[in-house]
Amino acid sequence: MKTKLFLITPPFTQLNTPYPATAYIKGFLNTKGIKSVQADLGIEVILKLFSKQGLINLFQTNSQQPTTDNCKRIFALQDEYIKTIDSVIAFLQGKNPTLALQICQEDYLPEASRFAQLEELDWAFGTMGTQDKAKHLATLYLEDISDFIVECVDANFGFSRYAERLGRSANSFDELYEALQQKPTYIDRILLSILKERIETIKPTFFLISVPFPGNLYSAFRCAQWVKQHYPNIKISMGGGFPNTELRSLSDARVFEFFDYITLDDGEVPIELLNSKIQNPNSNEFKRTFLLENGKVVYKNNSTKPDYKQSQVGTPDYSDLLLDKYISVIEIVNPMHRMWSDGRWNKLTMAHGCYWGKCTFCDISLDYIKVYEPVAANLLCDRMEEMIMQTGENGFHFVDEAAPPALMRALALEILRRKLSVTWWTNIRFEKSFTQDLALLLKASGCIAVSGGLEVASDRLLKLIDKGVTVEQVARVTRNFTEAGIMVHAYLMYGYPTQTVQETVDSLEMVRQLFEAGVLQSGFWHQFAMTAHSPVGMYPEKFGVVPTSPPLEGLGEVFANNDINYTDSTGIDHDKFSFGLKKSLFNYMHGICFDFELQEWFDFKIPKTKIPEDFIFNALEEATDFNTKPNAKVVWLGGKPFVEYFTKSKKGNTWKMLTLTFHDKKESFTIQTNKDEGEWLITILEKIAVSNTKIYSFQEVKADFELNLEDFELFWYSKPIKTLTEFGLLVL
Repeated sequence: MKTKLFLITPPFTQLNTPYPATAYIKGFLNTKGIKSVQADLGIEVILKLFSKQGLINLFQTNSQQPTTDNCKRIFALQDEYIKTIDSVIAFLQGKNPTLALQICQEDYLPEASRFAQLEELDWAFGTMGTQDKAKHLATLYLEDISDFIVECVDANFGFSRYAERLGRSANSFDELYEALQQKPTYIDRILLSILKERIETIKPTFFLISVPFPGNLYSAFRCAQWVKQHYPNIKISMGGGFPNTELRSLSDARVFEFFDYITLDDGEVPIELLNSKIQNPNSNEFKRTFLLENGKVVYKNNSTKPDYKQSQVGTPDYSDLLLDKYISVIEIVNPMHRMWSDGRWNKLTMAHGCYWGKCTFCDISLDYIKVYEPVAANLLCDRMEEMIMQTGENGFHFVDEAAPPALMRALALEILRRKLSVTWWTNIRFEKSFTQDLALLLKASGCIAVSGGLEVASDRLLKLIDKGVTVEQVARVTRNFTEAGIMVHAYLMYGYPTQTVQETVDSLEMVRQLFEAGVLQSGFWHQFAMTAHSPVGMYPEKFGVVPTSPPLEGLGEVFANNDINYTDSTGIDHDKFSFGLKKSLFNYMHGICFDFELQEWFDFKIPKTKIPEDFIFNALEEATDFNTKPNAKVVWLGGKPFVEYFTKSKKGNTWKMLTLTFHDKKESFTIQTNKDEGEWLITILEKIAVSNTKIYSFQEVKADFELNLEDFELFWYSKPIKTLTEFGLLVL
């Protein structure tokens, strides 16, 4: 039997770009000649809901009358919403840019409660261009409609998640199962009408649902339920981030009323084997797969077939997805979060897993972190070029756990060698490998931003986390990126086991100083969550915490298992810090309130910080180590100079000299050297030009100089070389 696979991401993830899981799997299936079609049902539901006909239907069928003044106002203004919605969506899709002028006059869009925040945000958006301001106003307009939907139509609605509460740490399947026995909601009906049309058109034999987050879970089950009821012959499988982390202890047989299979971790081999089983029912080989046998949930991992290497999985394939229909929104004034929600990004991975793999709060026992395998830089660039041709987009978000510095360097060199014009960003560890010169190289290759975990800005806790960095080191690395023109976002954490109130206050002071020094541009505070597959979750006694979630054995049939409730030996209520930490950060991100006492952010008494007020300043002042390692790579990013010979005379002595004139993108500059050194410099700059395949080491450059000249160190640290280092002579 010839199979045809249908891959979906159920509602809702991002509005601006597709979640990449189905594109990764489709790319792999292409390498095997397996026919597949993919869809992002999230964006399709949004576009149907937020359309002229969609709003007409919405206002006619709201299941309960508005009770708040805000929703009464929206209901009264329904004609204005119906009239403007198609134009606004087209604008957010980048198809109607002139509408920005009307939106910014603020008498075009109907306004409800979301616009009340505009006055306090005027200062933040004062320097924004017309397009950006209009995007933000249009986003508020959509959020007003969303508020109406939540109050009057479907309480579970949310733009980037749906019924998320039902998926969060649901040890028991009861609540979700009960919700699925109810009549489909208004949003469900839109979803199922789209699904029905797709199933009838595609006629798949195998239906694959990727569930990246808890907010996709309810919709995934609704889709599976509908297909089971109407097309019982189609086999259905679930994979993705949610089952990979939450469903590893699954034992509730009711789940298999909806799904035939649930696969864990890398999906390529499990899906290939399931596809073989559909073609040949006698096949009984499985890889990391849950299924039902004799009414019991069983986990089968009996195949000896190894997982594919990253070089074998193919290029992600975004065909079938409505790439020109995604909408870019600007929700909040956090620069990094804005990148998440604004613009279309091709998603790629530099390396499977994490090269560090030690952080104690992280799921380092699971394969998606534990199994580290980098992709060669030339193959990455091949995939980038293929995806640019396929999607027409040259922006890339590398979705690594932590991109390896050596691979980032190799990738940047390969991008520059191929003369690719790309924009990219990724997640990193703030480790000392990120020197000033490496940051400059990354910037030259198109890197515009990095995000990384500062977590708890306390050296004692960073050691307990096994982060492998110190606050001073983070400060210097963020400075290197910032000075290169790369935006830096820090993930911040509070409430880590044994963290004291004093450490939380001191952590905030560190963050304040980093923003005041201008080396951080963006950040976000997360409260620590204990997960079952992290070292803290597996060995809580080592971290001074006591799990309070009931043991799985006592729960009967288990559904999800990841987040673990616990008590901390300190007994501190860390929740109370949330508002003050986030409010202070909001202000610091806008360069204000650095002179406020930390106490002003909290409505309860906190101790004074013990961090010296010049701690970060002093860390940044520390002298740079000028010792260059012999194996360091030397690269020239600039072009060929124009050469002029002249003679220089002094006290009867004459020297032959060279003037080298370089034309940088921003400015032109000249250097002067004696003839011999200048001619060597011209030759070596050609050899170490970034366009060359061979990369020279510092030792090789030194040896080349010393073939005919003397005093390399004297020349290397001279003024002409210093000038070149300011314009693209890098030691990596």
